[in-house]
Amino acid sequence: MGKVAAKIKVMPSGTEIDLDELQERLEQSLPEGAKINGFERDDVAFGLVALLPTVIVPDDAGGTEAVEGSFTEVDGVESVAVENVGRI
Repeated sequence: MGKVAAKIKVMPSGTEIDLDELQERLEQSLPEGAKINGFERDDVAFGLVALLPTVIVPDDAGGTEAVEGSFTEVDGVESVAVENVGRI
């Protein structure tokens, strides 16, 4: 079984969200078998900055759905969207 790398765009619920704390909460929320292989930040508009973690998950049924679901439940997250997926 291979692995998949997915870049996921995580939008914070506002400009007042501490991105370093949000990053830690996202890392702690990961389901078993998934890991984060780095974060990028993307200036969206008017001081709003999106986090773009690259997540490594096993290549099995469901793909990134478990990670997306866990990220959605994190306090301070407005939305989660998969930007890019590729096998590694």
